[in-house]
Amino acid sequence: MGIPRNTGGGVDVLSERAKMMRDAVEKSQSITDNVVNILGSFDHRLSALDTAMRPTQIRTHAIRKAHGNIDKTLKAAEVILSQFDISRQAEVKILKGPHEDLESYLQAIEQLRNNIRFFSNNKSFKSSDGVLSHANSLLAKAISKLEEEFKQLLLSYSKPVEPDRLFECLPNSMRPSSGSPGHQESSGKNRLSNSNAEQNGAENAVFTPPALIPPRILPLLHDLAQQMIQAGHQQQFVKIYRDTRSPVLEESLRLLGVEKLSKDDVQKMQWEVLEAKIGNWIHFMRIAVKLLFSGEHKVCDQIFEGFDSLKDQCFAEVTTSSVAMLLSFGDAIAKSKRSPEKLFVLLDMYEIMRELHSEIESLFIGKACNEIRESAFGLTKRLAQTAQETFSDFEEAVEKDATKTAVSDGTVHPLTSYVINYVKFLFDYQSTLKQLFQEFENGGDSNSQLAAVTMRIMQALQSNLDGKSKQYKDPALTHLFLMNNIHYMVRSVRRSEAKDLLGDDWVQRHRRVVQQHANQYKRIAWAKILQCLSIQGLTSSGGSNSGSVDGQNSSGVSRSIVKDRFKIFNVQFEELHQRQTQWTVPDTELRESLRLAVAEVLLPAYRSFIKRFGPLVESGKNSQKYIRYSAEDLDRMLGEFFEGKTLNEPKR
Repeated sequence: MGIPRNTGGGVDVLSERAKMMRDAVEKSQSITDNVVNILGSFDHRLSALDTAMRPTQIRTHAIRKAHGNIDKTLKAAEVILSQFDISRQAEVKILKGPHEDLESYLQAIEQLRNNIRFFSNNKSFKSSDGVLSHANSLLAKAISKLEEEFKQLLLSYSKPVEPDRLFECLPNSMRPSSGSPGHQESSGKNRLSNSNAEQNGAENAVFTPPALIPPRILPLLHDLAQQMIQAGHQQQFVKIYRDTRSPVLEESLRLLGVEKLSKDDVQKMQWEVLEAKIGNWIHFMRIAVKLLFSGEHKVCDQIFEGFDSLKDQCFAEVTTSSVAMLLSFGDAIAKSKRSPEKLFVLLDMYEIMRELHSEIESLFIGKACNEIRESAFGLTKRLAQTAQETFSDFEEAVEKDATKTAVSDGTVHPLTSYVINYVKFLFDYQSTLKQLFQEFENGGDSNSQLAAVTMRIMQALQSNLDGKSKQYKDPALTHLFLMNNIHYMVRSVRRSEAKDLLGDDWVQRHRRVVQQHANQYKRIAWAKILQCLSIQGLTSSGGSNSGSVDGQNSSGVSRSIVKDRFKIFNVQFEELHQRQTQWTVPDTELRESLRLAVAEVLLPAYRSFIKRFGPLVESGKNSQKYIRYSAEDLDRMLGEFFEGKTLNEPKR
């Protein structure tokens, strides 16, 4: 297969096409070179334009920055002007004073404070020093006006509390029948015997402290106080509060009846007057702590909310003089001369201080109240100490009592009734005495300690009675006296709480002592007269040969001796009757028992003597001269014994 030789046409076409492509490339290169030249020209022109525009850009940036500074300056000026405006508005309100619109006034003060803070932080302002000086001066005037407003507001609503209003805050059981303090206390004995019941009632009772300042005023006082404290006027504020409230509390106590009495004042008082004042003081202490001081503490809580240390300081300064006025009387009693009758009022005073202990502790808290708190607790300790010493004095005084009080009829001696009543009253104070024993006797069983003290007092009384019984010339009366007094002791113990402490053994032992003295009385008083009714010595020394003048019965008993026996019996019985009807056995049961015991011995002996030897006398002349009394007469006359009749009283 061969190649065509005629290829000239195809080559020409290819050549033509190659030429066309070369021309196109050359044209494209030319265009590219032209474009490059044009772009190069643009770059040169843009560079020249940028160079030409740079100053304009710089001026534009400066202008924009200047505009920004102007805006900032205008805004700052606007703020400053607004502060001036606020300052002018606050000044107008402050110059008007707080009385008309306290809330707006307080707002103005706060605005002024903000104004001061603003200019203090912007001292670059050329007039800031002058503005600050003016604002601070205005603020000082504002606070001064606040102080005056606080003082006037507090003074307007600080009035002494009338006694009747305080009494209305007491539980019903403690309200006096009359508004006067003197009606708060009953007689001494009733007070003593009911003291524990009253104390228990007080511990469980609900006390409602009065509103010493109207509740609606307290928020205003709090806001005023807050502004003054924030301004650094704490001490001025404390002085205003103390000088206003302290006299009000004192006057409230004076209206109630509280007096500031010294030891000398107390020492000069009659006991009845002093006892009444002590009773009133107990009520005053309860009212003062539970009502007045508690009410004042609530006022402080609300006015000084958020300022605890200042609250404690103000409360302490307001109450100091009132507390001192109350405690001074207690101290005067605790330090006055001791005497037995003071023991019970000392225990009463000690009880009220113990009752108020927890409340005093909760009211007078904080360092500022330390002195007041310690003064109150110190009085409690002094009262306890004095009571304990008085108690010891009493035991010694009973044993050494040398009163010359005559008890000619052998009845219960005043010392016995006094001591027994004293001991009975002591048992009304069992819990208090046990507390004392725990404080001063270094622990131990308080019941056994009280029993031991009671036994010592009883023994001291018996020792004293033994000494007093020796003053009687008649031994029979000596035993009657001891019988009466020890019987009184036994009966009183059996009927009181003392029995639980002294025990049945003590009671039985002393009942036997009473019986022993009764037997001794019978033996001594009636032995001689019973001897007259004895058969011994009735026969004459001559036996059956003795003279016929006097006569004898078949037993050889001499009529004359029988007559003498009747005469002696009559004389002795009449003497006994005259003397012993003046003697006294005050206890009805004991008196009847003693008469019966005598009658059981005397009457059978007398009946037997008359039956056996009466016919010897009756057969002679004037038999009634010798046999004056029948057994029934004697029995009736025995019924008149121990009645304590006086000599000029007629016979029954």
